[in-house]
Amino acid sequence: MVYEKDQVPGSRALILIVDDEQRVRDSVRTILEDEDYSVIEAADGQMALAMVTSEKPDGVLLDIWMPGLDGIEVLQGIKQLDADLPVIIMSGHGTIETAVKAAKLGAYDFLEKPLSIDRLTLVIRNALSQRTLVEENRALRGGQEQQHEFIGISQQIKGILDQVRIVAPTQASILITGENGTGKELLARAIHARSKRQAQAFVAVNCAAIPDTLIESELFGHERGAFTGATTRKMGKFDLAHNGTLFLDEIGDMSLATQAKILRVLEERVFQRVGGNRDISVDVRVIAATNKALGEEISRGRFREDLFFRLNVFPFHLPPLREREDDIPPLLNRFLAEYGRMYGKQNLRLSPQAEQALVLYPWPGNVRELRNVVERLAIIAQTDIIELSTVPPSVRQPQVRKHAGSRPDDVETVETDYRRARERFERQFLKDRLDENEWNISRTAEQVGLERSNLHRKIKQLGIKQLEE
Repeated sequence: MVYEKDQVPGSRALILIVDDEQRVRDSVRTILEDEDYSVIEAADGQMALAMVTSEKPDGVLLDIWMPGLDGIEVLQGIKQLDADLPVIIMSGHGTIETAVKAAKLGAYDFLEKPLSIDRLTLVIRNALSQRTLVEENRALRGGQEQQHEFIGISQQIKGILDQVRIVAPTQASILITGENGTGKELLARAIHARSKRQAQAFVAVNCAAIPDTLIESELFGHERGAFTGATTRKMGKFDLAHNGTLFLDEIGDMSLATQAKILRVLEERVFQRVGGNRDISVDVRVIAATNKALGEEISRGRFREDLFFRLNVFPFHLPPLREREDDIPPLLNRFLAEYGRMYGKQNLRLSPQAEQALVLYPWPGNVRELRNVVERLAIIAQTDIIELSTVPPSVRQPQVRKHAGSRPDDVETVETDYRRARERFERQFLKDRLDENEWNISRTAEQVGLERSNLHRKIKQLGIKQLEE
């Protein structure tokens, strides 16, 4: 992209001119200052490297032939100091070999002397534009990484994060289990971010949300004419995740036929598009997740045992939020800060009573439900302090919890009572939400932080009926 002068990113950008000839430096300085750049000079390579460190220029114009360190050596030194600093090579004795070598070492462009003013200013503008884009992309990526940061101070989460540091750099397949909303995708992203594939794509697929008739096309792509409506070739998720990470969420809902094809990809690293007959090689790390007990699914013939063992090289289990209440306060703080920035309320905080109510609530929808409630609080908050009265009634009512201080002979009774109380709460909670939404499943699922298919499952498990006697 070419920018007009008044659009150049970073007006008064600082340019370092490196050339052993004073007349060349004077000539280039005049051109650049006329274009409103600030200029510093170096007469040799050693001085240039020192100025890159001390002056932090935005771009470098570097002569290739100099006594002492030549331009190629200086270019290598600059890239070690600042890999993103754009370096434009200048030479009166340019050869294709020299230009190719400079490009391989990271030079932005190669200019032949005598320099064309238009060409020089154009290349500098575009080089600075690219540097700005790189910096913005890094800042954006940093913000995304913070958004996807896996948060927790409980012993369970600390243990999981310790395991992440060990397994992330490997190529091992990973299986994450846990209830809906516990953060399985977030954990998968944390593993990807610490892996050797972090610069490549992270592609997520919700297997439960894609009909069986379309899942193979989504995963493997299809050839033109493979089926009615396939007017062009389509790349699948495995294509898109090549050299990166593919996250298969809710893999327990995948059909046996598709499971067999996934197993082949994991074992042979090849796949075929729907309607194709050519093997396509792929290098993908697979992280799978499910809220189902796959052992039971295997015994019922609904999940392949060989695929389970292939995925379960390194297992993680995410406990529900009600079993790690130490993590609730830091999650509340993170989401309050996030939505406070989003809605222009940067100083939002909870009153002690409001925070206590949120910590005591059992969060059947786990972290996803917690996030949704905090967003709601951030939207309706009229003052910086969110009082207990602002918290939804269904959340602020005291809830039954199992406490670690129970006597050994009381443990079984406490656990049974707790389980029954939780089931009663979940049943009443979900029925109330369904009634509020006139039994609109999609709207209710979004409100409580559950996937639509999982809400259907909960309704069946808990025996919730629209017209109860």
